[in-house]
Amino acid sequence: MPNRLAEATSPYLLQHAGNPVDWYPWGEEAFAEARRRQVPILLSVGYSACHWCHVMAHESFEDPTTAQMMNAGFVNIKVDREERPDVDAVHMEATQAMTGQGGWPMTVFLTPDGAPFYCGTYFPREHFQRLLMSVQRAWSDEHEGVVEQGRRVVEALSGPRSVGRGNAPGPEVLDEAVETLSREYDDANGGFSGAPKFPPSMVLSFLLAQYGRTGAERSLAMARHTAEAMARGGMYDQLGGGFARYSVDAGWVVPHFEKMLYDNALLLRAYTRLWRTTGEPLARRVALETADWMVADLRTEEGGFASALDADTEGEEGRYYVWTPAELRNALGEEDAAWAADLFGVTEEGTFEHGYSVLQLRADPGDPDRYERVRAALLDARAKRVRPDRDDKIVAAWNGLAVAGLAEAGALFDRPDLVERAREAADLIARVHVSGDRLVRTSRDGRAGGSAGVLEDYADVAEGLLALHAVTGEPERVESAGRLLDTVLEHFGDAEGGFYDTADDSEALFNRPQDPTDASTPSGRFAAAGALLGYSALTGSARHRQAADEALAVAVPLARKAPRAAGWGLAVAETLLSGPLEIAVVGPRGVPATEELLRTALVDAPLGTAVTRGEGDGAGAEQVPLLEGRGLIGGAPAAYVCQGFTCRLPVTDADSLREQIAGARA
Repeated sequence: MPNRLAEATSPYLLQHAGNPVDWYPWGEEAFAEARRRQVPILLSVGYSACHWCHVMAHESFEDPTTAQMMNAGFVNIKVDREERPDVDAVHMEATQAMTGQGGWPMTVFLTPDGAPFYCGTYFPREHFQRLLMSVQRAWSDEHEGVVEQGRRVVEALSGPRSVGRGNAPGPEVLDEAVETLSREYDDANGGFSGAPKFPPSMVLSFLLAQYGRTGAERSLAMARHTAEAMARGGMYDQLGGGFARYSVDAGWVVPHFEKMLYDNALLLRAYTRLWRTTGEPLARRVALETADWMVADLRTEEGGFASALDADTEGEEGRYYVWTPAELRNALGEEDAAWAADLFGVTEEGTFEHGYSVLQLRADPGDPDRYERVRAALLDARAKRVRPDRDDKIVAAWNGLAVAGLAEAGALFDRPDLVERAREAADLIARVHVSGDRLVRTSRDGRAGGSAGVLEDYADVAEGLLALHAVTGEPERVESAGRLLDTVLEHFGDAEGGFYDTADDSEALFNRPQDPTDASTPSGRFAAAGALLGYSALTGSARHRQAADEALAVAVPLARKAPRAAGWGLAVAETLLSGPLEIAVVGPRGVPATEELLRTALVDAPLGTAVTRGEGDGAGAEQVPLLEGRGLIGGAPAAYVCQGFTCRLPVTDADSLREQIAGARA
């Protein structure tokens, strides 16, 4: 019989709706029941694409004996961390404080008042059963001590976290961050540190921006080497495109096979920007293949992008993606299979488990036609396998990242279809997720979920809208971004110029989350700073610019101690140093001269440049004041290069625009 999760919109919660565990969703009903029964709460937090979440579900939550123990001694709450990042954040902080590590599934025992007193992650079934008995015994025999432990945890984690007011990092701090990154760099394999190795998407953006300002070859070399190493290794899907979550080894050979929207949206933008900087064919190929994979495998009927693909199929991690030599022979025949095995690094011993190999492409094929034929045949063979399950949940923040990446790639690579996909995703967010000036975090099948948007949702959606505007010139995108950013300023700010991760009228937890550091996505604080800065450059709003500057203050100590945790903020700080540059292109749409000026602005200007376009008749100036007074020159399309709304003389050809951009950068 289905439990209380049967009405959830989260695919992860729905996966547990048939468990014998009497699960509750997060909410007052569960806490009230725990108070009525005077039993502790067992909180389990995970997400749909999480391999070990599935393992613990099969071992424990589907086991009648374990479920009976859980139901008898606890009120059990299941949370999708992607749906409720606030709930996840405060309890992950408690878990890390109490155990020294974190991860998912996260297992937290709470008092009926919500205070965590024992935390952990994955537990094998026998260990978990012993833990259940131990916690139940402690709750009964040492009740006051357990409650006091929870009180001390809440007290320790609820103190003020002042960093003081300040300003964004200056050039010396940014250069110092590069020196620190250089010392941490893996010169052999690319990336930073050892295994496991996560894609440093935000750091790549910073390194490219820093190279644009300083011309420092070390910055570009680290970005190029890392990007190529990831793209040629097993973390990149050499057949279908798109990146897995991370590499379990230092050499990018074996991935953790789940594929997340946020990783691919960020990497799409990073590879597009690498191509902007270097013109490298590899960067262009990987960007386009990643964009096409996102559209083919993650796009939903409503026009948005689903959250993730699972790592597992048929109970095995990675089974959909890995190959043996025999499987290559069955798909290709002897001669092509031998060629493909050498090209993709498929061996009899295997590079993964049980003799399977993850496909790699360590060098470009010498025979491109044969490569395309072999790749197509392997894709056809793989399509007959059981496909990974998809988490169809739409997350506002991650769709905002996708909008930005697709819009930029579509414009730079002359792929209007990708721009259209970005527009459709933005329209879905506006239609389903936005109500007035407030955002809902998730939706599914066109139906909004019940979770309020957090800071990263507002910031990343605003960023996506501004990136889409730069390509399409649609003034309503800027207006929509402004409403969201005004909400950020009014409801998320703290007393020192920073931001909380939740709004002041959101559900109160035992601690209001406020983490300025990047993780798998840009921190909400740094994402907000970037969107605020971009909006101020288009509108001239001093209020938004000052907020961006103050929000970046925390990046100063991070740049010196842990720059990998501040890549997005450091990239925004680089943009702040450049002005940022503002470029208004005016002229009729579809006219070659107009489109050439726009493309030049998008390709040749520094990263972070605020770009707008208009017809030249004043249309859109109400929403985008940068367009005010910018007209055609002698009836010809024109471009205006500005900083702080002070503009150079307009130009009407691409070469002159490049000269002005170069002059502004000098």
